[in-house]
Amino acid sequence: MTQQVAPSTAVETERCCPAGPEPEIVELSPAVHAFLKALGSPARQRIMLLFTRGAELSVNQVAELAEISQPRASEQLAELKRGGILTSRKQGKVMLYRADKQRVVQTLADLQEYLRYCC
Repeated sequence: MTQQVAPSTAVETERCCPAGPEPEIVELSPAVHAFLKALGSPARQRIMLLFTRGAELSVNQVAELAEISQPRASEQLAELKRGGILTSRKQGKVMLYRADKQRVVQTLADLQEYLRYCC
């Protein structure tokens, strides 16, 4: 027994958006990407909360308050600094960290603009 196949017909695909020029490709800036990466860890999120109200803390203080080892605290602080969430200054031999509110505000504005454009 042979099967007959119906001749193919051209089916027009539906578009979700009106026809027009191809959309411009927009990517997250490196600063926004680093910011989101820094926020991606629950441990770093908890550490961030230590810097409320302008607190300025050393690595050892963060390690003690967050109940983690000093090397782990140092790694987490470095990632938060790369993400633009913290800034640091040296006082003698001690590195002190604090929230970088200006960079956070700017990065959030950049992220909001990206989301406004893409969504």
